Amino acid sequence: MLTKMPGLKGFRYHREIIAYAVWAYHRFALSTADVEDLLAARGVVVSREAVRLWVNRFGQHFADCIRRDRPWPNDKWHLDEVVITIRGKKHWLWRAIDANGDVLDILVQTRRNAKAAKRFFKRLVAKFGEPRVVITDKLRSYIKPIKTLAPDANHRAHKGLNNAIEVSHRPTRKREKIFGKFKSHRQAQRFLSAHDQINLIFRPRRYQLTAISYRHARSDAFGLWEDYTAEMVA
Repeated sequence: MLTKMPGLKGFRYHREIIAYAVWAYHRFALSTADVEDLLAARGVVVSREAVRLWVNRFGQHFADCIRRDRPWPNDKWHLDEVVITIRGKKHWLWRAIDANGDVLDILVQTRRNAKAAKRFFKRLVAKFGEPRVVITDKLRSYIKPIKTLAPDANHRAHKGLNNAIEVSHRPTRKREKIFGKFKSHRQAQRFLSAHDQINLIFRPRRYQLTAISYRHARSDAFGLWEDYTAEMVA
């Protein structure tokens, strides 16, 4: 694999190779062993453990860069929660997206009650300010936090209006099957917070784009990825 950027201090492999491994892992439904094989096909011999360390260490870097550079989100939010299993116990993945389908934030919690809803919604308001519209399912735990933290927001509690965020959960389910369930609360939070953001730029809504527009969007995404690769630090 060709490299044209300075190496990373303390790392044997160049930053382009590490960035490629992180991209392949998050962009496709691949395991670390799959990424190891992809690299081997390109003449890079590396262990799956090294790939895992790269993903854990640098995945968040790329996610942070994407959050930093993306446009300010729409003021119409969709909130939902979905059950995930961690070490045989139920946990709840809380996710928020805006009207454009961009993921605002995710939070893995052990409860699905008003306290958990308030904690999640408070994070959102602290990052993005008060929304104009909040759409949720009929979970009553949302009512008080929204009234308290965003009193002027129009809260619409209707399951049929929240189809967009239901679609947003699908990549999580797909990756959960690859992992064979998440191993820990920390792993789930770390992986999903990076995975949602990286998929954000590499999975434009293709059904809304012409072939030429899609290719331009893909080219722009690779350009951003190259810029973020250059920003990597050991």
